[in-house]
Amino acid sequence: MRIGIVDLDTSHPQNWIPIERELGHQVVGLWDGGAVHPPDYVAQFAATHQVPQVYAQLEDMVDEVDCAIIHSCDWDTHVDKARPFVAAGKAVLIDKPMVGNPRDVQQLLDWAAAGARVAGGSSLRFTREVSAYLAEPVAERGQVHTAFVGCGTDEFNYGVHAYSLLSSLLGPGIRSVRYLGASAQKHLQVTWRDGRVGLLCVGEGAWLPFHATAVTEKKVRQLICDTGTLYRALLEAILPWLAGAETAAPLTMAELLEPELCALAARQSWLQGGAEVGLTDLRLDDPGYDGALFARGYRRQRYPAGH
Repeated sequence: MRIGIVDLDTSHPQNWIPIERELGHQVVGLWDGGAVHPPDYVAQFAATHQVPQVYAQLEDMVDEVDCAIIHSCDWDTHVDKARPFVAAGKAVLIDKPMVGNPRDVQQLLDWAAAGARVAGGSSLRFTREVSAYLAEPVAERGQVHTAFVGCGTDEFNYGVHAYSLLSSLLGPGIRSVRYLGASAQKHLQVTWRDGRVGLLCVGEGAWLPFHATAVTEKKVRQLICDTGTLYRALLEAILPWLAGAETAAPLTMAELLEPELCALAARQSWLQGGAEVGLTDLRLDDPGYDGALFARGYRRQRYPAGH
């Protein structure tokens, strides 16, 4: 595919581009909206990473790519930035968190129902450690009935990795979330429709390894995810479908969005003092997580003196 990169806010673009090329794709252009970096950053990035084109307007990219990869740290802009590509029938990969409110969730579901090729999310949804564990014979490892999962840094931008790791381990079918309290981080109970339970630790704190403990009727297994393989696992899983080389997506859009929906339900639960909140209880007018606020903080962290 001819890939266009939309926004250079995070460290992901420079880490993903070599993998995208190794997987046989061309990175043909960049556009950056300036939410984080100064105006001259995009030209420097293009020269450093040998990307031939910098677009002045996002719309200029649409006709010249087969797939757009959106790396904006303000998740509230993801849908609007994806819209021209979807309208033109192009594929879109949206970096994590895909969206941060129920309205944008519904837009992605509507696009998917109309046949758009849109995917993305956290690389923890495709981690090799979980895939290898689940590939072991069930007769030997047993069926996972409870899992303990966590990571550090923040509640949503990074916390969505923990929700995604839990979804990777237990699969789709989350019914509800309940806030249990906090000791440094927030603790959450996630319940599946079939009664299985996940316990999550997310929220402000130091960076922590992505960790999961799986409990079956036979064994207990702890998994620590190798950060060096995460991006490749995501891109290997998603890009073939976006390129049309595979007819079926690795996950349906409804399945793909369960971590974000779970995080939105968790937010409502702690706002409601620990009430159990179902994923289907979320209202379209729920403001969700504030992407613009996060982006401003991310910019200040990157450039404390401003630019």
